[in-house]
Amino acid sequence: MKISLFRESRAGETRVALTPDAVKTLVGDGWTVEVQRGAGALAHFTDDAYTQVGATMVDSPAGDVNLRVNPPTLDEVAKLPEGSMHLSFLSPLLARDIVRAMNDRRITILSFDLLPRISRAQYMDALSSQATVSGYRAALAGASYFDRFFPLLTTAAGTIRPAKVLVMGVGVAGLQAIATAKRLGARVRAYDVRSAAKEEAESAGAVFVKLAVTADAAGGYARELTDEERAQQQAALLSEVANADIVITTAAVPGRKAPILLTTAMVEAMGEGSLVIDMAADGGGNCELTVAGQVVDHHGVRVVGLSNPPAQMGAHASFMYANNVMKLFALFGAKGELSPDWSDEVVVGVTVAREGQVNHAATAEALGVPRVAISAPKENE
Repeated sequence: MKISLFRESRAGETRVALTPDAVKTLVGDGWTVEVQRGAGALAHFTDDAYTQVGATMVDSPAGDVNLRVNPPTLDEVAKLPEGSMHLSFLSPLLARDIVRAMNDRRITILSFDLLPRISRAQYMDALSSQATVSGYRAALAGASYFDRFFPLLTTAAGTIRPAKVLVMGVGVAGLQAIATAKRLGARVRAYDVRSAAKEEAESAGAVFVKLAVTADAAGGYARELTDEERAQQQAALLSEVANADIVITTAAVPGRKAPILLTTAMVEAMGEGSLVIDMAADGGGNCELTVAGQVVDHHGVRVVGLSNPPAQMGAHASFMYANNVMKLFALFGAKGELSPDWSDEVVVGVTVAREGQVNHAATAEALGVPRVAISAPKENE
């Protein structure tokens, strides 16, 4: 069977879903792999590098399995073979037209956004791998845009006090932002609505900001705050934000609009020359003033809307993503043949639709169609 690797059509995207090393492994496992010309160029993987490991270069790929980082366009969907399989960061609730068009072509739709957050799936967790890149780039963006030093410096010209960084959201991205800002010499404080994040934040080098408002939920995740709790949270955070030189926000919700953590009033409480680095800009932003891909100057405070930060490190982001693809795809096929185990909770969890039926409950509701749950085949089938 044939696997197709696509060149990304999203503006500014540098990543690619498979590296040449990943393609070599697939070819060795019996798959035919075709690569769209120039697919890896922006991540510094040449067409020759793919052909040397057994791939075929084509202008218009159309395989049994189609691999991407981002969703295809409607025009690209129209060219996909009916009954094929698609895997990407689809965010189905934000790409309803794409899901509908693919489902009409009976394409099996898989999305990394829906991967179950269980221990066995950690090696497949592309959300976490790309969040690692995003957190690192967010801290570097803070250092780059800030017009002062991050570390303490004692010089003949005087002593430079270290920058004060507040990281909001202590998930994978937040922890990487903390660690990177700390390595650069900043004094780092961190906040999360989950009380369990305290130990993780401190292990990365931050002082944890503990407020009366928490949102602990099962499995160590956060529940959504009520309007009253959100107001209490923002009031309690005002002094923390006002005291920071750089605020890095990292709260993203896969497939949904990012929550507002920073109000306009909070930004106005910050000092002249301070920064907000909003890592969730593509999801609407954690700050009310954020505009994705732009720097907004508001009363002397710059709000930087980071758009697609993993694309700023195309080579390593692609390496990590490709490893996630390989781990997940191994549950769907081997030795050149598709053979998904429909009793596996990971296989079922990432599947949006198959055989013209929508399997993901939230997507079915959004599309206004019946949800058809996936059931494992009987042993004698």
